[in-house]
Amino acid sequence: MISDESLFHSSLITLYLIAPPTFISLFFLQAPYGKHHRPGWGPNLPPPLAWFLMESPTLWLTLLLFPHGQRSTNPKSLVLITPFLFHYFNRTILYPLSLFRNNNSKNSKKGFPFSVALMAFVYNLLNAYLQARFVSHYKSYDDDGSERCGFWFKFFGGLVVFLCGVWINVWSDRVLLRLKSEGKGYVVPKGGLFELVTCPNYFGEIVEWFGWALMTWSWVGLGFFIYTCANLVPRARANHQWYLEKFGEDYPKDRKAVIPYLY
Repeated sequence: MISDESLFHSSLITLYLIAPPTFISLFFLQAPYGKHHRPGWGPNLPPPLAWFLMESPTLWLTLLLFPHGQRSTNPKSLVLITPFLFHYFNRTILYPLSLFRNNNSKNSKKGFPFSVALMAFVYNLLNAYLQARFVSHYKSYDDDGSERCGFWFKFFGGLVVFLCGVWINVWSDRVLLRLKSEGKGYVVPKGGLFELVTCPNYFGEIVEWFGWALMTWSWVGLGFFIYTCANLVPRARANHQWYLEKFGEDYPKDRKAVIPYLY
């Protein structure tokens, strides 16, 4: 029977192994939802339901696993897992509710492929297991003075980065949802970071998980950040190309895809 430690390390290796093929494949084949929706991927779900289901392991699996970790009662462990749960409460509960309120948009009527939602569900099972198990069981929270200082320095430094990413991500999503609710179809988003990049929502999420990697100071957190980049950078590139093709000369040529001034 496989031990918990073997399962944990095998899962961590898997997280790193799936990042390169995800990055490469998404440069050639975009997940068919949103503006890239196309037939041929099986039955569709309403987007709010799809987002809720596929993101849900990050809440229920985390809350199921966390209390069983040998360090779960350590205050540092509880503090550390809070930003992770905060992000996914928004992504699992609040964001689908926002989509539901804006379900009169054209893309809402197209639906979200069940097959894509299932792949995301499996990934979130893997990632939620790793993050929750690491924070509650495998991370060391030594009580000597130097480690106490080191933990809080890394935590608050990473938290500042994380919260900046949260603000960018949530603000950008609200702008896009507001544009959808107006029922005018796709328009060129303007204002804020939209003046610099096509996908500030993706940039915000990348910043968030870079902050998480700093907070956890771990291979687990770094793996999550790397996979986030592998997933979102190609998606942002495809979105950028889509806007350029749709709006032509009306789309700002100096905007980057996802990283301000760089890419």
